[in-house]
Amino acid sequence: MKLKDKLRELHANKSAILATNFYNFETLQGILKAVKSSGQPIILQLTQSSIDYMGLENCLALARAGLKSAGIEGWVHLDHANSYELVERCLHAGFDSVMIDGSELPFEQNIELTRRVVKLAEQFDANVEAELGYVAKLGQSTDKVAFTEPEDAKTFVAETGINALAVAIGTVHGFYKSEPKLDFARLEQINGVANACLVLHGGSGVPHEQVRRAVELGITKINVATELKDAFMRKLKDVLSYSKEIDLRKVFPPAIDAVSGIVESKLNIIAQGEPDAAGRSKVLQAK
Repeated sequence: MKLKDKLRELHANKSAILATNFYNFETLQGILKAVKSSGQPIILQLTQSSIDYMGLENCLALARAGLKSAGIEGWVHLDHANSYELVERCLHAGFDSVMIDGSELPFEQNIELTRRVVKLAEQFDANVEAELGYVAKLGQSTDKVAFTEPEDAKTFVAETGINALAVAIGTVHGFYKSEPKLDFARLEQINGVANACLVLHGGSGVPHEQVRRAVELGITKINVATELKDAFMRKLKDVLSYSKEIDLRKVFPPAIDAVSGIVESKLNIIAQGEPDAAGRSKVLQAK
């Protein structure tokens, strides 16, 4: 199944899929270990930094081989591309999905760039995600507030033809200084007028109940990255603080397991929010 079809299916069922970034073989293994146990599908994401680090063909091959070996339904997605050229390279390489991030451009320029990517992606029948509003990236100020406006979202989706829209409703990329409080009323409005599947960026650190509520109100894809990097490095540093082992294959497994633990917890959130046979949310029934 194409990812854009999967997202539409999930949206209709008021459910969601986890999208996790990976940075090397070990973080990928941690993700796949948890996903295999859950039986859920997964989106494996790569940013330009990870592509530059591992090489485009190498990281794509790792992802494809990992999914096949584990017997997991999954897709490979380009996360936060800021250039048409990178999108083009990834589509030609065989990515299932791409995100063009023109969120820091003026509204009309964001539309223009995104429309070009959508037209290109049509040749590959690939999913296209874009972003509207301000979701602070690592190193950027979290004091700025520029949430996605529902009417802007409606216009943006109609003008570009994207499949998925990342919305700014109170999350940030990276660590939170205090507990985030998502704007659910805004999310519900966006979901009511924008003809696209909605994406929650900055899923790391968002309280479980808020994630579940966001899924009920239209979020179909949940991105997690920071928590995975943090869990991996914390555990690795801990092991190296007392271990005299020089065999990499013996010091990495605890860090891999730490990644698995985070992914497993996120998958459990999504699973608890899936609707029952009658279409009612399990989350709502539990409240």
